[in-house]
Amino acid sequence: MQSTLRFLLCALVLGGGATAGLAQMRTAQSDPSLLPGVSRGYVGLSGGISKYDLRSGTGGFIFDDSDTAIKLYTGAYFHPNLGLELGYLDLGKARRIGGGTTARGLNLSLVGRLPVSTQLDLLGKVGTIYGRTNTHGFGGFGVQPGKGDGFGLSYGAGLRWAFTPQWSAVLEWERYRLHFADSKSDVDTTTLGVQFSY
Repeated sequence: MQSTLRFLLCALVLGGGATAGLAQMRTAQSDPSLLPGVSRGYVGLSGGISKYDLRSGTGGFIFDDSDTAIKLYTGAYFHPNLGLELGYLDLGKARRIGGGTTARGLNLSLVGRLPVSTQLDLLGKVGTIYGRTNTHGFGGFGVQPGKGDGFGLSYGAGLRWAFTPQWSAVLEWERYRLHFADSKSDVDTTTLGVQFSY
């Protein structure tokens, strides 16, 4: 139920951003950008917490499903309120079965922006991640060690506060569906970072 509500919130922001953008499209002036065909380009760096939705396994091993997440990304708006974003993610390590599980990936998302004020935007995004995972540890305890890779759904929501015309602070929650050696599971991230617009 919580996953459905979060996904609907992201879709609502995307839809609201598109509607607001259509209303403004005829009167808004495009912001200058270094990239042709887009109104705004940006790069960003964020860090925070990752939480793996994984089985702990049996055997009494230490289990810790949270770690540090880092995201480096770039994007551009092709419409006043819609854009595309490409990011590299390091989701840290979950500790289980006497070893650990790591995940990294490349994410491509459609981003919606819904202005709340001249400095504050609501963000929503939906897209896909190509992830690679690796699980090390002892086999035979309810978790299968090995590597996994593939495409999965990603979505998220957030807030962006522009404290100068070029610099913004961004707070985001995102969910990534990844392929592990024994199953597909989600990894959630909550991150805070900075974004530079050009």
